[in-house]
Amino acid sequence: MGIFKFNKTPIEEVFLIEAKAFNDDRGFFMESYNLKDFIQNGFTHPIVQDNHSVSKKGVLRGLHYQNNPSPMGKLVRCIKGRIFDVGVDIRKGSPTFGKWYGEVLTGDNMKMLYFPPGFAHGFLSLEEDTHVYYKCTGFYSKENEAAIIWNDPEVGVKWPLAEVGGKLIVSERDQVHPRLKDARNNHVYERRKA
Repeated sequence: MGIFKFNKTPIEEVFLIEAKAFNDDRGFFMESYNLKDFIQNGFTHPIVQDNHSVSKKGVLRGLHYQNNPSPMGKLVRCIKGRIFDVGVDIRKGSPTFGKWYGEVLTGDNMKMLYFPPGFAHGFLSLEEDTHVYYKCTGFYSKENEAAIIWNDPEVGVKWPLAEVGGKLIVSERDQVHPRLKDARNNHVYERRKA
């Protein structure tokens, strides 16, 4: 095994990735990305942009994506605090279309989630001063950005709202996105070659 452990999830092409940290009395060192290891595990989309967000407890961001011709996959890591991170398969024709996968990522557990292009992404911040760092496979494109509403009943994400006392902070924009069935979405599922 290399530096990373790539764990499959119930949704094809979504991976829970565990990084190995080297600890000593000074602190720790870890690689958060290594192109060679990722290519060996079937990753074909290059990383082209890094983003960093800081959120208060109860902030819910999402569920965002970018349409073609500017699709964007995300490799997400919480570097401080704790989040519930979620991706929804929006690829038309996919056997898991409309299904979601989520994990708790923390500054301590060194886990990352990878969502390829064709997934709407969002997270709920579970602690104050939570920092999320994510690597993107596409450049931000205002004209191609899109989203679905975070609480679409047909998607049914089980957000851990009790952990934030039910007190959500959602931007005005994120409160008015359409449901998946009504969203502007041009992603189509393509089966990966074995």
